[in-house]
Amino acid sequence: MEHGGRRYRLFENDEAVLVCGGIGAEAARRATEAVIREVHPVRVVSAGFAGAVDGALQVGHVLEPRTVINSADGARTEVGSGEGILVSSATVADKAQKIRLGKAYGAIAVDMEAAAVAQGAQARGVEFGALKAISEAADFKLPALDRFVEKDGSFHSARFACHVALRPWLWGTTIALARNSSKASHALCGALVNYLGRENPGGATGVSPVQPGEDARLSAGKVG
Repeated sequence: MEHGGRRYRLFENDEAVLVCGGIGAEAARRATEAVIREVHPVRVVSAGFAGAVDGALQVGHVLEPRTVINSADGARTEVGSGEGILVSSATVADKAQKIRLGKAYGAIAVDMEAAAVAQGAQARGVEFGALKAISEAADFKLPALDRFVEKDGSFHSARFACHVALRPWLWGTTIALARNSSKASHALCGALVNYLGRENPGGATGVSPVQPGEDARLSAGKVG
């Protein structure tokens, strides 16, 4: 799918539409606009990975947040029923940032895209939902991932691999991150099937795919 000078990978199954949004708020905003304009969904769902802020949340837990907050401007989106508060950060949040976000917003998890998707959907009068699989525990020490995220929201895997290969002290962390991402991805896929069936039995919906090993986020449109 092409929109605004960008190309998006799009997958369709019956009336379900899945769009790869990319990493970060700007990529999520653009993907949300693209899916709304091109697909005309009833609902847009931000689906992907999140980091735990609450120590009780384990890798593979799938969160359907009650509230989404944009840490950049404090804007809140009430999703309705759900579990706790998800806060969207402008950068990949490390342990110290998670602690600050938890204290400031009462958040139990942090991602980078949900707030942008929520605000884009609201601006167009489209329903919003979110599903986030926990891909790292609250005390997990992430490698510096921000520098490998391209302007279009894609992750430069080759550069990251070269970076890690030259730094043996990152090998264990990177292997754990890949393992956690795979577990989160499988959990998210199962949760999405249940979510789409529950919200629209026999009807139309749409989502986008996770790339294991990336902090990938997905925008999903439900077609009416």
